[in-house]
This record gives sequence, C-alpha cells and structure tokens, in this order.
Amino acid sequence: MTKTKTKTKTKTKTLLLMFHRDIEKSVANAALFRAAQGIEGVTAIDVQARYPDGHIDMFTDAEADAQLLLGADRIVLQFPVQWYATPSILKAWQDAVLTRMYYVFPQEEGARLAGTPLMVAATLGNVAEAYTRSGQNHYSVDEIFTPLKAMAHRCGLPWHAPHLTFSADKLDEAALAAAAQSYTRALQAFIATPRVAKAAEV
Repeated sequence: MTKTKTKTKTKTKTLLLMFHRDIEKSVANAALFRAAQGIEGVTAIDVQARYPDGHIDMFTDAEADAQLLLGADRIVLQFPVQWYATPSILKAWQDAVLTRMYYVFPQEEGARLAGTPLMVAATLGNVAEAYTRSGQNHYSVDEIFTPLKAMAHRCGLPWHAPHLTFSADKLDEAALAAAAQSYTRALQAFIATPRVAKAAEV
C-alpha cells in the first residue's frame, strides 16, 4: 500500500498598512482595504486611525509598530498618490519607525526586518497613459516611486512589483468591484511568492 504525502500549507502573516488621511471619506482605497481584510493571513491596519494627530513617538509608538513589522512575513504599504508623493502620515511613520529600527536599534530591529518582502499598493487619480514622457504628468509611476525603492533598498526589503489602481476617484460601482478583485488577486500572488533572503545595509 502506497502512502500519499500530504503537503502542509504554511500560513503567512502579511501586514498591510493603510496610509490615508480619512479612509471614511475614501471610495477606492476603502474598497481595496475592505477586500484585503477578507484575505486569510492578512492583518490590515489603518495607520491614520492609529495616530489621528499624525504624531508618532520614536520610543513608544514606534516600538509597537516595530514589533508588528518583525512579526510579519510580508509587508504591504497602501496609499493614494497625492501630488506625486506619499501621504504625510506615511512620511511621519517612516521618520519614526524606520529611523528607530535602522539607526537607533539597527542590530536588534533593523537587521531582523531585512529580507521581508515589500509591496506597494497605490491609487492614482489619472489614467495610466498620463504617467509617461508624452503624458500629462511626464514622469512614470516607477520614477515617482524612486524614494520608496531607495527606502526598500536601504532597509533590505525585497521590492515586489507595485499594484496600481488608476483613475481611482472616477470608478463606477462595477469598476470598483473589479479593482477590489484585482487587488485581492495581487495580494494573493504576493503572499504566494517565495521569500529570498537579503541583508540590510546597517
């Protein structure tokens, strides 16, 4: 009698951090955020709700966030692109949490986070064609994300292809549902991607 081997499915811990100044007034990001919350293994956190005044203390608040990051297998940063940049709450979070992890406690925290895959999920107000040399915005999304890619490189976080939702504020109900499904598939594909170790430059 031949015994069949059963594969044990490894549970992943994906930390999704939403950076939006008021998710209750959002349409696209709210729909995507809800879709993400329905995926097994995903912990979705509204960072603005966590820090309503935008202040993040490096030695108290950031310690809790550092532990969240260190407990994750993968990290997703979700946000709307505003004036070709990330929301101010994301920059405040980077200044407090990543500065703590990579400059104050580089061995205890930063070195341990290195190798954790990172994916950006962003909404944009214009059509995809606008983000080309001949388009209205002249620069590509890849160029606009240069500071984020530099951050990922510095922190040793393998960069995964971003998930982008264009014309986010103009989507009708059907398009919004399709966008949520697309996001769900992108997150599931990200979760299924094997991790590749990468050391941080600390």
